[in-house]
Amino acid sequence: MKSDCEVVVTGMGVVSPVGIGRDDFFRALLEGRSGVDVIDAFAETDLPMRIGAPVKDFEAKQYVKPRKALKIMCEPIKFGCAAAAMATDQAGLTGTVNEDGTTVHPVSPNRIATVLGTETFFADPAEVARVFRSCIVDSDYQHDRWGEFAMRQIQPLWMLKYLPNMAASHISIAADARGPSNSICQGAASGLLAIIEAASLIKRGVADVVLAGGTGSQMALTAMLYRGTDMLSQHTHAPAAACRPFDAARDGMVVGEGAGVLVLESKTHALARKAKILSHFKGWSRLFHSPEGNGETTKEAAIESSLALAIQDARMKVADIGLVNASAGGSINEDRLEAQAIHNVLGNVPVTAHKGNFGNLGPGTSVVELIGGLLAIEQGAIPPTINFSRADPNCPVNVVSQVRALQKRALVKTGFSATGQIASVVFSQD
Repeated sequence: MKSDCEVVVTGMGVVSPVGIGRDDFFRALLEGRSGVDVIDAFAETDLPMRIGAPVKDFEAKQYVKPRKALKIMCEPIKFGCAAAAMATDQAGLTGTVNEDGTTVHPVSPNRIATVLGTETFFADPAEVARVFRSCIVDSDYQHDRWGEFAMRQIQPLWMLKYLPNMAASHISIAADARGPSNSICQGAASGLLAIIEAASLIKRGVADVVLAGGTGSQMALTAMLYRGTDMLSQHTHAPAAACRPFDAARDGMVVGEGAGVLVLESKTHALARKAKILSHFKGWSRLFHSPEGNGETTKEAAIESSLALAIQDARMKVADIGLVNASAGGSINEDRLEAQAIHNVLGNVPVTAHKGNFGNLGPGTSVVELIGGLLAIEQGAIPPTINFSRADPNCPVNVVSQVRALQKRALVKTGFSATGQIASVVFSQD
C-alpha cells in the first residue's frame, strides 16, 4: 500500500559536458550550448566515434574527500562523487566539525541512504597494455600468461576503480550515510530507477534522506568497441550539430559522460530541519518491455503506459503538466516511438530534450536531463532542444526550439534502456 509520505528534493548536483554545478549547467542549456566536440585520439580519422561530449575543466580534488580515494576512482566515479558533494552541500547535509574533531550531523547518519544508477566501468586500454604485450609470444596472444604478468604489473586495487558498486560506496563514505547503499545497473534508465527506488525507501520508512542519481560514460574506447557504432551519428564533421533530437535529419546519437545526484527526503523531515524544498516528487512508474519480437510496437505502447501511469500515480491530470522532459537522443526509430507515445498521452504539451547538448551519458543521462527539467520548473523557463530545425511528421510533438516561458510548474520525465527498462517520473513546484 502506498504511503502518504511526501518526497521532496532539497539538493541537486551535476557534472556535465556543458557545465559543472546547477547554475552553470542550466545557463548552458538556456543558451543552447553544445558540449560535443572532436575527440583528440580520433581527430584524424573518419570513425563514428570521432566525436563525443567529454566533461571539461573538472577538478575532482575540489569535491572528493578524502583525496586519497581518488587513486581508486575512474572518471565516472569521480563525477558521481562530485555531483553528490554539490547536492549534499546545497541540502545542508555536510555537518559541522567541533574543536575536538567530532562532527555534528544535521541528520542521523543511520537514516541516510544512497542509491546510484551505474554500470561496469570500462578501463583505459593504456592501463593494461603492458600486460597484454607480456602475454604475446611470437605474435600470438597466450591467455595463460595473463595471471602471472597481471599480478606483477597491475596496481593491486586496480579493479576497485571500475566496479559498479564503488560509486555509491564512495558517496556513502563521504556523506557518512550508514543506511542502505545500493547500485542499479539497467543502462540509460538506471538513474531514474535509482530516483524511484530512493523515494520508495523514504515512503517505506527505511530512510529519511537518500542521495540518489546516476553516473556513467559512453566514451571509453573499449565500451564503444563492445557496443558497436551502428547507433552513432555520422555527422562527425559538424560535432555540435550531430545529435538532433526529433529533427527530420537526425541519424543517431552522440556519446558523452557525466553525473547527476539529487538529495531526496520526506517533506516532514525537510521542514523539521528547515531545509529549502526545491521540488516535489509526485509520482512514478517503471515498466519493462521485451526488445524481442515486435519490439517497436511493444516499446511505444510501454512508453505510453509508463507516462500515463506516472501521471496517474501523481494524482494529476494531463492538463496539469507543463513540460515533457524527453529521453530523445537523435535515434531515427527511438525518437519516433517516444514522440508518438508522448503525443498519444500528452497531446500538445511542450517537449524538450537535452541530449543535443551533451549526448548520451549512460546511467547518468536520465538524472542529468531530469535536473535540467527541475531547474526549468523552478525558474519558469524551458531550455531549447538544440539542433531541432525541421520537424519530422513521424514525431508529432510540440518541440521547444527556443527558450520559452513555462506555463505550468510540473513536468514528466521519461527514460529507457536498450534492454527494455522504461521509467517515468513526475515532479512539480508545489
